[in-house]
Parts: sequence; structure tokens; C-alpha cells
Amino acid sequence: MTSDIATFLAHAVALEHEAAERYAELADSMEVHNNKEVAELFRKLSSFSKLHLDEVKGIAAGYTLPQLRPWEYQWKDGESPESAPSDRAHYMMTPYHCLQLALFNEKKGYEYYAEQAHKATDLEVKKYAKMFAEEEAEHVVMLEKWIATVKPPQDGWDEDLDPPGDAE
Repeated sequence: MTSDIATFLAHAVALEHEAAERYAELADSMEVHNNKEVAELFRKLSSFSKLHLDEVKGIAAGYTLPQLRPWEYQWKDGESPESAPSDRAHYMMTPYHCLQLALFNEKKGYEYYAEQAHKATDLEVKKYAKMFAEEEAEHVVMLEKWIATVKPPQDGWDEDLDPPGDAE
């Protein structure tokens, strides 16, 4: 748990930056595999993350944030909560999968901020962690509604008769 506001905000900036970067990386990967619909969706998710990052940076502008090394971040699982796990991506994934991945990330972001708000003794940390947790909860609701409008994939969605890397 982060104990002071500057360290908390450094974590929040890193969390939101990592989310935007990972979605952009996944969009690039989907484009390489000619999965344009999912690439576009990942780009949209990246832009949403950048908006949240800008908000956090705006709040952090009034503080001197510590320059943390990667191993100094206090992430529960060793990685930023909203960094989409690469092993959950598939080159043939559908928009449904993409949104499920985003939902997973937003829930982890919510859990991170909610835990920070619950455990914080610093009143500013508590205030901003609660605010960010509420925003993440709104993102969860938004994604759940969005997912409800997207058709789930059919069985065999990942079957590829000519998968990449097969040289015959």
C-alpha cells in the first residue's frame, strides 16, 4: 500500500500509462494479423485510458512525484493492475474477447484503488483512491453494458486452417 499522496499518484500515473500502452501494443498486434475490427477496438480502449491518464496527471501536477524504478512499484501481482495480460490475447480474438479483457483490467484497477482507499491513512490518498475507484467502477458498468450488445463468438472461433508460423 502506498502511504503518501505523491507515491500514490506516481502509481496511478504508471497504472493508467501502462493500460494505454498495452492496449496500443495489442492494437498493433491485431493489425499485424489483419484483425482490423479488434485493432480498432483496442485503439479506442487505449484512447479511453489516455483520457484517464490525463486526468490523473492533472491531479498529480501539483505534487512532486517520486521517480520509481520498475521494481519499486507496489503492485499486488508484480504487474500494474490494468496492464492487459498478453497471454489472454489471441490473434483471432473477437470484439467480445477484447471487451472481456478490458473488463478484466477495469475490475483489477477498481480493486487496486478500492484497496488503497480502504487501507490509506493519508486523507488525500483516501480521497483520490476513492475517486479513482468510483471511476473504475463506472468503467466496469460501461463495459458490461457494451459487452451485452456484442455477439459472443461461436465455437471454433480460434480455428485457423493456415495458422501463422506453419511452414509447409
